[in-house]
Amino acid sequence: MHALANPTRFLKLARPLTPVLFWAGVALALFGAWAGLTQTPADYLQKESVRILYIHVPAAWLGMGGWTGVAGASLGYLIWRHPLAHIAARSIAPAGAVFAALCLITGSIWGRPTWGTWWEWDGRLTSMLLLFFVYIAYIALARADSDRGGDGRVPALFGVAGSVLLPIVRYSVVWWNTLHQGQSIGLTSSSIDGSMLWPLFFTIGGFTLLFAGVVLMRMRAMLATQKVEARLRRMAAR
Repeated sequence: MHALANPTRFLKLARPLTPVLFWAGVALALFGAWAGLTQTPADYLQKESVRILYIHVPAAWLGMGGWTGVAGASLGYLIWRHPLAHIAARSIAPAGAVFAALCLITGSIWGRPTWGTWWEWDGRLTSMLLLFFVYIAYIALARADSDRGGDGRVPALFGVAGSVLLPIVRYSVVWWNTLHQGQSIGLTSSSIDGSMLWPLFFTIGGFTLLFAGVVLMRMRAMLATQKVEARLRRMAAR
């Protein structure tokens, strides 16, 4: 971990790894989506609308997982002052926000035929909406801190503090009696039949790899921007 905090070592690994993660993720996600749409049976109760789970579940997973990454990178920056930790957090946040938004959109689409409404102030939906707003707030705060020449501590503190929402999102269906169904997939078992479940592993894996590839792209772009800005400052000082 400490070795990767060196930008030169990080870039040496990230350059070849970025396209591998990105295109492998695209391939797995497309295969999983195709299989979910064409190779699995419809649900006996929800009919064809259940197929949205192959996008909704990975989006929810990465919406929460993204903020876990933001919090972890922010904590690393506050404790060890890793030079790449703040860049990692800023790179993860927009990708996490996109998946949180995708989770809310697909959840609303799924809820219309299932619940009879596009939106309900359900515990899971409301807590995920709050997480999305926290993403937006972090992105705005990090940008403002960068524009005024801050040291990144304020966004990092916000990144750690925002992690309090993660257990609320995770256990909202347990703590409150809500419309959203309970946990369907656990570490050792699942309430989803195997004939419908298997494509989900491809979309989860695919979107996770795609997420990682996008984050590496953003980190490389931010490092390149910093390098150009530093060179321009040196030229201006001559």
